[in-house]
Amino acid sequence: MINRTALILRYKEPAIRWINETDPVNKNPGITQMKLNQDRTVYLISERDGENDKILEKWIKLNYKNLFESELEDWYTDPDLWPTPLTLKLFHKWFTVECHSVLIDTVGGKIFDDDL
Repeated sequence: MINRTALILRYKEPAIRWINETDPVNKNPGITQMKLNQDRTVYLISERDGENDKILEKWIKLNYKNLFESELEDWYTDPDLWPTPLTLKLFHKWFTVECHSVLIDTVGGKIFDDDL
């Protein structure tokens, strides 16, 4: 078991609409919620931060902007295309937050950072 909690952001309809409408060269027409939410980024957070809804919401309040920017940058690297302002309210309109507290490393080998 890994002493982390997995946090996954599932896209809601307003975010899907933004992705489809914002594309300046129409590379992504017709992206659907089902297709987009099949394979999501997993953010590992402290085990304690995912303990209960109250602690998790506090963590999200402190970190939502970084999460939001990470997701937006995956679509469009130009921040001028992003919605403004990036508020907690908009974050909750665009994403459902899933938490998974049991992570089991079935490989058992050393975990390393690819960016290092």
